[in-house]
Amino acid sequence: MKLLPLADRVVLKQNEAEERTSSGIFLAPAAQEKPEVYQVVEVGPGGVVDGNEVKMIVKPGQNVLVGKYSGSKVKLDDVEYTIVRQSDILAVIE
Repeated sequence: MKLLPLADRVVLKQNEAEERTSSGIFLAPAAQEKPEVYQVVEVGPGGVVDGNEVKMIVKPGQNVLVGKYSGSKVKLDDVEYTIVRQSDILAVIE
C-alpha cells in the first residue's frame, strides 16, 4: 500500500536515531533520542486550503525539521509515518 496525502499534507518518515555519540560511545536503545529530522516520502498536490492558495515547496527525498509534537502518526506495513501540514515543517535541511 501507498499513502497519498491530500491538499497541503506531507508524509514523512523519521530518520534513525544515532547509535553512538560524537566521541564514539555506543548508546543503549533507551538512551537514544529520536531526532526531529524526517525524510519527505510523499507530498500532496497543494491547492486551495482554508480559502488560501497553497503551493507545495517540499519535495520527496528532502530532509526536513519538524516540531516535536507535530503531525499524526500512522503505521502502514510495519513502517511508522508522520503526516503533517506543510506549514508544520520548520525548515528544509540541505
